[in-house]
Amino acid sequence: MAEGLPDFLVLGTQKGGTTTLQLLLNQHPGVFLAPGKEVHYFSKHWEQSPTWYANHFKDARPGQQRGDITPFYLFHPQAPQRIHSLLPNAQLIVLLRDPVERALSQYFHSVRLGFEPLPVAEGLAAEPERMLTEDPLHLQEHSYVSRSRYLEQLDRYRELFSDQQLLVLQSEALFADPAATWKRIESFLGLPTTPCPASLPKANSGQGEAGAVPAEIRDDLRQQLKATALGVRQRYGFGWDWA
Repeated sequence: MAEGLPDFLVLGTQKGGTTTLQLLLNQHPGVFLAPGKEVHYFSKHWEQSPTWYANHFKDARPGQQRGDITPFYLFHPQAPQRIHSLLPNAQLIVLLRDPVERALSQYFHSVRLGFEPLPVAEGLAAEPERMLTEDPLHLQEHSYVSRSRYLEQLDRYRELFSDQQLLVLQSEALFADPAATWKRIESFLGLPTTPCPASLPKANSGQGEAGAVPAEIRDDLRQQLKATALGVRQRYGFGWDWA
């Protein structure tokens, strides 16, 4: 096995604050993150060697924890087994955002990138048929509700990794109380205690488009994702006020 592989992974979720978390962790002296974020080794580059992967962390200083933040890992169907085969002792971090707001944020993100030509109602309605095709574009860009069904994604990891290896955090808590989230991550990764950065960087956020979504669309999404929200509350002790 190649030396210098990551000690921890941030698995997701997409549109859940992972870019902000990256900017925070980059300020911790005990952490080295792969440059540029989203290495995608376990999703898009699995044909490459472990040495290729380890090369992303070659500039880490002795004693630093090496991390890979790729939010596609949480949803990618092969990622859990691939990660376990190479990094069975890795620590795994997941940020979970309100699943309805996350789904809408992903939709508008895909629109901005030119991957979604359909209006919001039609785009959401097209998802089930698109996902049946197993087209990689649909898997990554059009998986709005599917990616918000958190429990089935987390279960794939829980089958392979112990609960002590998995830290599940609420995205909203990261922004509401970054110092508390910072302390939890330091404790989880065994990092030296340092002050949380005074300013919380907010990155890769949308342009407020979701605020104009008709109430009936948001209500329909809440019905579809209510079981997810309730399950997250029961398992992880946090939730969202609509469920």
